[in-house]
Amino acid sequence: MCGIAGYFQLNEPAPPDRELVARMVNAIKHRGPDEFGAYFDNRCALGQARLSIIDLAGGSQPLCNEDGSVWVTFNGEIFNYVELRPELEKRGHVFRTNSDTEVIVHAYEEYGRDCVQHFNGQFSFVIWDTKNEKIFAARDRLGIRPMFFTVHNGRFYFASEIKSIFCDPSIPRRLDLRGLDETFTWWTSAPPRTLFENINELEAGHYIEIEDGKVRTGRYWSMIFPETFDYERPVESYAEELHALLVDSVRLRLRADVPVGAYLSGGLDSSVTTALVRHFTQNKLETFSVTFEDKAFDESSYQNQMAEYLGTNHHTVNATYLSIAEAFPKVIWHTERPVVRTAPTPLYLLSALVRQNNFKVVLTGEGSDEMLAGYDLFKETIIRAFWAKNPNSKWRPSLLRKLYPTLPGQGPQAGFYLEQFYKIGLDQPDSYYFSHMPRISTTTKIKDFFSADVKEAVAGHDSIDAFGHDLPEAFSRWHHLAKAQFLEARSLLSGYLLSSQGDRVSAGNSIEGRFPFLDHRVAEFAATVPPGYKIFGLNEKYVLKRAMAKELPANITKRVKQPYMAPDSNSFVQDDSPAYVNEMLSSEELTKTGLFNPSSVERLVKKCRRSAGKHLSFKDNMSFVGILSTQLLAHHYIHEYAPAEPAPRDAFSVWEDRSE
Repeated sequence: MCGIAGYFQLNEPAPPDRELVARMVNAIKHRGPDEFGAYFDNRCALGQARLSIIDLAGGSQPLCNEDGSVWVTFNGEIFNYVELRPELEKRGHVFRTNSDTEVIVHAYEEYGRDCVQHFNGQFSFVIWDTKNEKIFAARDRLGIRPMFFTVHNGRFYFASEIKSIFCDPSIPRRLDLRGLDETFTWWTSAPPRTLFENINELEAGHYIEIEDGKVRTGRYWSMIFPETFDYERPVESYAEELHALLVDSVRLRLRADVPVGAYLSGGLDSSVTTALVRHFTQNKLETFSVTFEDKAFDESSYQNQMAEYLGTNHHTVNATYLSIAEAFPKVIWHTERPVVRTAPTPLYLLSALVRQNNFKVVLTGEGSDEMLAGYDLFKETIIRAFWAKNPNSKWRPSLLRKLYPTLPGQGPQAGFYLEQFYKIGLDQPDSYYFSHMPRISTTTKIKDFFSADVKEAVAGHDSIDAFGHDLPEAFSRWHHLAKAQFLEARSLLSGYLLSSQGDRVSAGNSIEGRFPFLDHRVAEFAATVPPGYKIFGLNEKYVLKRAMAKELPANITKRVKQPYMAPDSNSFVQDDSPAYVNEMLSSEELTKTGLFNPSSVERLVKKCRRSAGKHLSFKDNMSFVGILSTQLLAHHYIHEYAPAEPAPRDAFSVWEDRSE
């Protein structure tokens, strides 16, 4: 995990702006504090902030091929570099390092754009092909590592984080209100749109080619589900194949020249990855967990059981209301987008714990729910699709009462309330977002707090259709569960879970997360598993539980799933809450930002304070956190933004200047 940044002159050559690149690199030094690198000529400037994990001594970047005609700056890991290298050497390529980075330049020489098809990894990279005067950039299949770009004054700028692009003061900094509208619909904006006007995000599984001054993007991978499934094949056969793939995925993701730890939440997914490390590798096992002051969110008893069962050296950090509130502004500085839950903040505290224990790399269980249908949203979809076939049925909606047994503060939910809520969109079962209608209905309530100007500005924007473009040709014929999984991976996984709750909060503490469930081989196989093997009755991730029955205790595989959540508004309405909360939500600051109606926000804040210590509705909690995080975003990047200072010249281990 590193940080990359730079620019390319689209048309006319120009002397390099070395100070700008030094600023861009320094702005993301948290991503790679171990060493900096830069390459310059009169067309291209490549910058790199390195977190050294593989080939500590020889893997400095930017890095080139034998004759210096192909250069790369790279963020991430190519896990199968060990297998790719001999193949490339047989074809005549000469390696000078033992790094995975060098595999990229030689694979590009050999395969061109198709090089990405050979990589098993999590990556974003930019290649400067000097002979052909061509830029090639790409992002991994599922969007684990970020890439942002813009075109301004004849230059193409790119970076791992937007704050790096803003180091050029000539680039305007304005919030994209349509991006905000989409975020308060889907929890994220739909690429290429971001929360800033004219700043683009490269979508997962996409590449960029720049040639003859023209910038072109394209897709090279997508999750594809079959139209029919093989129920003749027994579930045990699927479970065995899944087990073998996960063992190999974990093995690949332990490749590093530094120690690798593991997150252990107490749930099934992190227990799976940790157990596979214990049972199928020789790696020393150290695990890390977050516990909560608010016991409604705490899973420490399960964490301790798994740590004891596996014999790990276990570390914990306790997330209190105060620690969440204190860290929240820094989290929003890293996310560069609003959030509607505080959940990223405890993970930021957790990655800090990892760093304090001198680890740089951790395995996590992220992605299992999306690939193997673990969320309640997927069970809702199955029930609602079944219900939609007979909308007047009295017993079909009663299945909903079996859901959400662990949600804090909800108490017994009346059947009438459940029926009315989940009936939303029941008459539109063929809509592409049928599965997400209840969630969207709750999230969009935040927009009630928009100011009149914002409501007018987004009035013609169809945020619900944001992810409805470029769907696979057969999408309409897929099973309801397949549609839901595809949409969840395309929206929430890449845009929120792997970003605000993943890359950004780990990178903020110079930590690299690795995701065995997001090996593209696992994802492609999981798409072929029949829906009835993923959700058996209402038993989620059934095939995974069968696959891991021998490695995990029954109390882990059979426990009721507790979604990872954290205290939301309660974190900000305590007597000792930080002063910035009142400041950001004051009438003066809200008027200055102009995004929300001050009187409406004031009523919400009073309601949350009156209910301190209680658990409010999702609507109120998401509104409070969404408004506060947006105010902080505007504060950080619009009102009070200051570009990073240039990193000093002697901090760069690579300073290749070919501009003269």
